[in-house]
Amino acid sequence: MGKKGEKKHLKRKPAPGFWPISRKEFLWTVKPKPGPHPVSRCIPLLLVVREILNFAKTRREAKMIISSGKVEIDGKIQRKESFPVGLMDTLFIPEAEGLYRVLPSEKGLILHPIGKEEANFKLCRIEDKTFLKGGHMQLNLHDGRSILVRVKEPQKPEEDIYQTLDTLKVSIPNQEIIGHIRLAEGAPALIIGGKNVGKWGKIIAIEGKPGQRRRESLVTMEDKSGNRFQTTLDFVLVLGENQPQISLPEAS
Repeated sequence: MGKKGEKKHLKRKPAPGFWPISRKEFLWTVKPKPGPHPVSRCIPLLLVVREILNFAKTRREAKMIISSGKVEIDGKIQRKESFPVGLMDTLFIPEAEGLYRVLPSEKGLILHPIGKEEANFKLCRIEDKTFLKGGHMQLNLHDGRSILVRVKEPQKPEEDIYQTLDTLKVSIPNQEIIGHIRLAEGAPALIIGGKNVGKWGKIIAIEGKPGQRRRESLVTMEDKSGNRFQTTLDFVLVLGENQPQISLPEAS
């Protein structure tokens, strides 16, 4: 009989290139379990604790730290070493008093130190929306969350205010919508993929073509130094209306 389901193990060589692991020292590495982020856009929690934060020297030590409930992701304790940590997730280690947000960079994903107030929310991009029976709306976010928005008359423009690729400001761990940021020209945004990943600036122009998918529209952005660069709309995450609502690395 053939094998059923996907493999539970992952070799080091085919692992994502931005993972901070040696490719030739050992054969196997931890594989992220199915969850809020795909393998190509996440780092297993064990690697975060051992390789990035250097809180452990071996897998056994890192596993003990995680299983003892000393790590919180988005306000909830995670005890699985294979939990996928990805874009915009917040990480808190009470004993070390460390607060971090996962952000993109040229080298992949990084942990950016943040303050306590900023750790109470995260920014999530709307990937899709669905109208349910009863006229309510379900918003599907980039981190696997689904939020139900109850509306009286969804066909009215004033009720249907959420659009795909807009950003929601979500409280954690309550998962309540506390803000809505429209994707529009003039708004600050972060590039989350492509050759310009990790850069951020103001959206100067969004250019679409007839018959083209909206996500493939060309976006021109400008950073604080006046440098301009381009990407596609699919790689853009809007951060605020006039100023970013989260702190960002100086090098971005």
